[in-house]
Amino acid sequence: MQTEQSLPNPTRSGAVRNIAWWKNRKVRDLIWRSAIFIFICLLGILFIFPLAWMISTSLKSNEQVYVIPTVWIPNPIVWENYPNALARMPFIRFLINSCITSFIPIVGAILSASLVAYAFSRVRWPGRDIWFIILISTMMLPGQVTMIPLYVLYSRLGWINTYLPLIVPWFFGGAFYIFLLRQFYSSIPMELTNAAFIDGCSHLGIWWRIMLPLSRPALATVGIFTFLFTWNDFIGPLLYLKTESMYTLQIGLQYFRDQYSVAWQELMAASAVVLSPTLLIFFLGQKLFVEGITLTGIKG
Repeated sequence: MQTEQSLPNPTRSGAVRNIAWWKNRKVRDLIWRSAIFIFICLLGILFIFPLAWMISTSLKSNEQVYVIPTVWIPNPIVWENYPNALARMPFIRFLINSCITSFIPIVGAILSASLVAYAFSRVRWPGRDIWFIILISTMMLPGQVTMIPLYVLYSRLGWINTYLPLIVPWFFGGAFYIFLLRQFYSSIPMELTNAAFIDGCSHLGIWWRIMLPLSRPALATVGIFTFLFTWNDFIGPLLYLKTESMYTLQIGLQYFRDQYSVAWQELMAASAVVLSPTLLIFFLGQKLFVEGITLTGIKG
């Protein structure tokens, strides 16, 4: 005859099975990854909400814009909002101005930052580490502090109402880009540069023939960052450009808003057109962008 102690306890055996199930590493990893995936999806929906609202509004009629609750799928879809919005301002002129102030700085930022980063990572000279610390410390200086001194400087140089204040500074390097490229160059083996020195190559030759071809992901990252900043820059053109024919697209949007603030559907259509190059550039260079960001943190 079985005693009470020898009888199986269903509650205890179930708890043991639950503990064993939770201790299973694969199950824990699956639950953790699923939670992260759900969180990222919710975060993505939160970030894409303003973009979806902008595109939806750009395709609505004037009556649908003010309907409550909001109509997310316009009926009918008004494609005419886009040509009407672009016709209300000199879009082609503003587009050319934005291209001038965006693509030329990309060349300047890549050349200057990569050359300075090479000097900090591959050339040994007195005070190199001290100057690098001073360079990095300039990243803590907000742009509002230097805004007035720079305006006075450019005014005395006669650069106001020209593109020079928006282009020339990019040819003198940026602290963040120099730091980014220096980290990437530090991950490239020294044996490559030593072998080039043995073959009689100079520092400029090594930088041009070895470092630049090997650092395409980091250079693409610098280029994308520069384009995003210059294309979306509003304060710079607002300060230095005085003539309407020299306005960029960001100033053009403000000009459109001041003139036609009631036409929300056309304003959203113009905003969608201005935003589209940044999305296109990012998605086309997404692979190089992510690779550059990842590889710059391999070695300090």
